[in-house]
Order: sequence, then structure tokens, then C-alpha cells
Amino acid sequence: MQAEIRSENKKPETKKKFDVIIIGAGPAGYTASIYTSRAKHDTLIISGVLPGGQLMLTTEVENFPGFAKGILGPELMTAMREQAVRIGTTIIDDEVVNVDFRHKPFKILTYSEEYETDTVIIATGATPRKIGVKGEQEFSARGVSYCATCDGPFFKNQDIVVAGGGDSAMEEAIFLTKFANKVHVVHRKDTLRASKVMQDRAFENKKIQFHWNTIIEEIKGNQKVTQITMKDTTANKVETLEVGGIFVAIGHEPNTKLFKGQIELDDQGYIVLKNHTHTNIEGVFAAGDVHDHRYRQAITAAAFGCMAAIDVDKYLSERKM
Repeated sequence: MQAEIRSENKKPETKKKFDVIIIGAGPAGYTASIYTSRAKHDTLIISGVLPGGQLMLTTEVENFPGFAKGILGPELMTAMREQAVRIGTTIIDDEVVNVDFRHKPFKILTYSEEYETDTVIIATGATPRKIGVKGEQEFSARGVSYCATCDGPFFKNQDIVVAGGGDSAMEEAIFLTKFANKVHVVHRKDTLRASKVMQDRAFENKKIQFHWNTIIEEIKGNQKVTQITMKDTTANKVETLEVGGIFVAIGHEPNTKLFKGQIELDDQGYIVLKNHTHTNIEGVFAAGDVHDHRYRQAITAAAFGCMAAIDVDKYLSERKM
């Protein structure tokens, strides 16, 4: 899909140069565009393969301010998109396949067009790692979750599973004991990768039960998750657990492969920020889960989008002086 300028007297033509191009259309990208468009910077969002980001795969969102009764993830993203368009942002549902940040104007190549800009905000987010078993995709957002902070309160007084053995898994398991009747931690090894302090906290919690040397083989249910099948790889024993949900906590993959060799990334692939939301390339900024491996919330992604947009506005204004 191409960005077009329409006029009553002129034939539609493809617009290829923008003041700001935002790569990614989740809470960070939409929020950034609202700020840059309001600041009178001609802004293009290239939405990517999943316009709206991970929230398009989320059902009820209760922890985003302003919605007393909660809101569905896709509804929240649709509202953000409509707000961005109303304020003047151009949005194309296309995927970026290559970028060139070596000199200005920067070049952004999609499947259908090449665009130019002097400033870029990268807001491509991160994708939760999957365990890759039968039923995981089917019951995503229907009992399979990748965020305890987001979804934990929906599992009050239920037995639930946490898959993983690192710090994130222990943090999620401990957090979930506030709501759950029991939390089963399923780990494929006989020791945890988590730090000792996190291990001690988990071991001391009476609501947490560990299943060592165990892998999840299948997630089952009807309208939502009702049980999992797991296998003890040492005893070669298969067991079924009746549970209301499963939280997968085996890490995230930042969506940054496109930028490898173009900007600085850390050893996990997250974008390294140098000064607020600036990257190591002048004119290239980042916002949201693409650099934030700690909080990973819609509200923090939106906040980073705001920050990046303000930094972009300052950068562009100084260049015009």
C-alpha cells in the first residue's frame, strides 16, 4: 500500500519523503506519531506485519489508564490508530524489508516502495518466545499468556502453570501467587537459571510447586485452557494437570534483525540508547519494547513513544535554526 496525496485538481501521486518515519504500529509507534504530527512534522507510520503489535493478540486490557471497565486490546489499538490518522499521520500497512542509515536522507525500503526521511523512530517491539507445542497458538489469549502483569488478575483462585526457569519466570510465578490457588513451575532442567535471590523467594513460597526435568507436550481446552499434558523426561512419565492457564516465561526476541549492522544492539539484540531515546546514529530514535526488556507494558511503550517524539521534535527544530 502506498502513501498518497490527494487533491481536487491533481491526480493522486505517491509521496516518498517525510519529516519522520516511524517503523512499527504498536502503542509506542502510534503515540509517537500523535506527538510528531501535532508538532507539524509530516509523519509516516509503516505498520509492519502486525498493525497494533502484541495487543492485537490480547483480549481484556485492565491496566491501561482511562478505561474504567477495561478495553479489548484490538479496540485500544484501533482507537490509537484512528486518533493518529485524525491528527494527520499517514499510515501504510506494509513491511519494511531494508533500511539505509549510512547517510541522509535515510532510505526505508518496503515491499512496495522506497521512502526517504531525516528522522526515524524504530518502534518494532519484541516477540515472546514460544514453547512450540500443540494448543499454544490455538489458546493464545484464551488461557495462554506471555505477561503475568497484564493477565494475572484474570486467574483468581485457579491453578496455573509457569513455563521457564529464569528470573522472569520466577518473577512471574511469585507475582501470580497473589491471585492463583497454586502455581506450577514447569522447567526442563533440574536446576534454575534464575539468580539465587529469585530462587530463594520462589522456593520459600508455599503456593509454588516445581516440576523438574519436565517439558510441556500439549495444551488442551475447549473455549479456554483447561489442562496441560507434561512429561517427566527422567522418569519418562506423562502427567496431566488441570489448570486454568499457562504463562510462558522463556524470554522475548526484539524485532531488530532488520537493523543489525545499521545501529548498535546489545548482546540480546535490543537497541542500545545513548541519550534518552537517541540511538548511536544521529537522527535515528527508538521507543518501546524494541529497547525495553524490563517493563514491556503498553503504557510504558506509549510513554517511550511520547519521549521519542519529543526528542525528534527538538532534533528537527534545532536543525532548522
